[in-house]
Amino acid sequence: MTAKSTLGIIAGSGDLPARLVAACRKAGRGVYLVAIEGQTDDQLLAEVDHVTVRLGAASHAFEPLRAAGVEELVMAGRIERPSLAALRPDMKTAKFLAKLGRRAFGGDDGLLRAVIEGIEEEGFRVIGVDDVMGEVLAHEGPYGKGMPDDDARADIERGVAVAKALGAVDVGQSVVVQQGIVLGVEAVEGTEALLRRCAELRRAGAGGVLVKIKKPGQERRADLPTIGVQTVQDAAAAGLRGIAVEAGGTLVIDAAAVGDAADQAGLFVVGIVPPS
Repeated sequence: MTAKSTLGIIAGSGDLPARLVAACRKAGRGVYLVAIEGQTDDQLLAEVDHVTVRLGAASHAFEPLRAAGVEELVMAGRIERPSLAALRPDMKTAKFLAKLGRRAFGGDDGLLRAVIEGIEEEGFRVIGVDDVMGEVLAHEGPYGKGMPDDDARADIERGVAVAKALGAVDVGQSVVVQQGIVLGVEAVEGTEALLRRCAELRRAGAGGVLVKIKKPGQERRADLPTIGVQTVQDAAAAGLRGIAVEAGGTLVIDAAAVGDAADQAGLFVVGIVPPS
């Protein structure tokens, strides 16, 4: 397989799919998108060869991917997980869900592992976003000029402990802690909704900290925790004073812009190495 073989991108919402497309084009690599109906950015679809599928009929993408010469696939962007009723699975998807059994209705990581297994059974190889854009993995240390003080470091430590406990049962990757109090934990709603909720729960005094780490034993090729400029802006709007992400285990979209946004908002953004 050559470095310039066409890359298939299963594209959810957000900036990441477009950045992957740009990185491939810069490297001279072809791209072919699998767009998820109602979730992939329409503007991106106007610029890239693609097939659009319902989430409940995603197997219809396999033949177009083969026809496009795709051997490697990457999953990028947020995909809203529907209820079974909204999924409306076709026959192949229904058989896949039946094969999964309880895993189909458990946490995201278990489901994504099974999805990756199913894709690879079709002859494709699933790779991680960082295999294409290694620079997006969080580094240790600050983004921008701010750094956490002793109180913020205590909140980070508390957040890491809570996030690890949640991740061990495949629930969420993000926690907001203020002065030792857990204001909120991420479930199916995502980070943006978590921060909106925590804005209403904040206490007086120094603001809280958003902590994002990967789940213990997480499947790294899909759904690594991610932040970008919007995350920084949402954290500032929620009255937080900082964000801590796992170095080597979180995607930071446009690191320079994240650092600038943090400085403008008066927040710290820092990559940390959680204790094992």
